[in-house]
Amino acid sequence: METKKKTIPMIQDGCSFEGYNASSLMSETSRLRKIITKRGTLEILIPLCCTTKPVRYKQFRDTLKGISSKTLATRLKELEKSGVLERLSYNEIPPRVEYKLTSKGQELVKSMIDLLQWMKKWSKSR
Repeated sequence: METKKKTIPMIQDGCSFEGYNASSLMSETSRLRKIITKRGTLEILIPLCCTTKPVRYKQFRDTLKGISSKTLATRLKELEKSGVLERLSYNEIPPRVEYKLTSKGQELVKSMIDLLQWMKKWSKSR
């Protein structure tokens, strides 16, 4: 028995995001979701938006209670790989590693803050 795949009806020419259509925007959400929805990711990014100085790994570890060192290290590597964070490593004893937002990361955090502000605004009305 063959089932038909149901799709959401989309306006083909009416999307207001220049250069995109609804189908391509929907496929991009999976890449975004992979970046920001993993445990600890938002907790790493939000403090970085409030400083222009690089943040040391130890500062993250001390601040982010409830996130294991392994999870923190994994998330930092993923964010670096995706171009959201820049890792600064210094040849010192003891070793010093710092992280800062890239331009891409700054835009992502600004967008997340805009979304949080939207959520806060509309959650008051309920």
